[in-house]
Amino acid sequence: MDAARVPGLVRLFGGGTALAVALRIPPEGLELGRGPRLGEVQDPRMSRRHAQVRFDGKHFQAVDLGSQNGTWVDGEPLPPGAPREVRTVLRMGDSLFVPSLDVRPLEEHGVVLVDGFVRGPGGRRLLAEVTRAAELGFSLHIHGESGAGKEGLARAFHQHGPRREGPFVAVNCAAIPEGIAERLLFGVRRGAYSGAEADAHGYLQAADGGTLFLDEVVELDLSVQAKLLRALETREVLPLGASRAKTVDVHLCSASNKDLRALVARGGLREDLYFRMGRPEVVVPPLRQRPEELPLLLQREAERVAPGLGLHVSLVEQCLLRPWPGNIRELLVELRGAIQSAQLQGATRVEARHLSPSAGTAFGPGSATPQSGPEPRAEPRGEAPELHERARLEEALRQQGGNVSATARALGLHRTQLRRLLRKHGLDGAETTPEPE
Repeated sequence: MDAARVPGLVRLFGGGTALAVALRIPPEGLELGRGPRLGEVQDPRMSRRHAQVRFDGKHFQAVDLGSQNGTWVDGEPLPPGAPREVRTVLRMGDSLFVPSLDVRPLEEHGVVLVDGFVRGPGGRRLLAEVTRAAELGFSLHIHGESGAGKEGLARAFHQHGPRREGPFVAVNCAAIPEGIAERLLFGVRRGAYSGAEADAHGYLQAADGGTLFLDEVVELDLSVQAKLLRALETREVLPLGASRAKTVDVHLCSASNKDLRALVARGGLREDLYFRMGRPEVVVPPLRQRPEELPLLLQREAERVAPGLGLHVSLVEQCLLRPWPGNIRELLVELRGAIQSAQLQGATRVEARHLSPSAGTAFGPGSATPQSGPEPRAEPRGEAPELHERARLEEALRQQGGNVSATARALGLHRTQLRRLLRKHGLDGAETTPEPE
């Protein structure tokens, strides 16, 4: 281990509120209990000598010291005197602690709100990279899983760049219906085709003087990619049916959850477009690698949706134990469902029992059993990822009675994006009258 690192625990929840308090583990171990070490937010359900945590250079080991209300390690009760490795979360009383190989970044930066977004130490470093790119460059690519917060970084890229006073235009390329991407991106002149009764600006023209954010840009057809590249290189847009190009001045920010270089190798992304927009690149870590942000995300959303309704320690603990493949988007959607369940039952706090058993877990067989640990088990290579994706879709369709619109909402996808996945796997669902966008 790096000698400069300082291993410790981070107290993320206590007294019914989100926290971010770093506790260093000395070589002889850290004894935890009710008292000054906990700081201003005390926990009356903790014993004065509750548990001890040691770090041996590789693993964190917890031992209950005969506490009155018990100790829980990764969701399982810890018998007194029996050491156990802590991988994800430690619960004592109404307090939650997570192990950290280095608590110094949290000691220095904490967990704060920046422009309305929850940012831990890693998020602050990422934001600094985005800010530098905005000040010095013309484009930025953001890589990360779906729902991890890519659009928030794209907005930061806009706000910290020289065109911050201009418009910010966000486009979900995966949600553009097939065949009309060119018209939506570049605009159309009246009479260009049957039904084109008036001139219409495209997204590039709408973003003139500001920033165009193309989310899942790799979903664009190769022919549209070629025209997009030309527009970026020449800073000119030629609408459908027009004979003269129009000048545009935009900053480009793109995003994807796919590996761009792998897509280029497979022919799914133009090589010249990759070199135009693929660098610089920042990588957004998934929520399961940012546990310090999760309690504050839950608390802010609960305060927004149901002021006065508190969070129970069991809910936050369960959320820390689950991998959340849909990241922040999925977390907040499931929390709103848990809040509704708590309100229907007349509860004063949202507890783990109000959370859907499948929330935050992988879809498919066995999805009702929450996964624990900081990372979900890696799928084997070959056909397993495709089968896993199909199983997720089948389970989601089943839960929504085959309704495509409801399934798309449950998965945090646009209907068009979901239909593409269904066609890919040869699945089908019953569609209802679409709701207005």
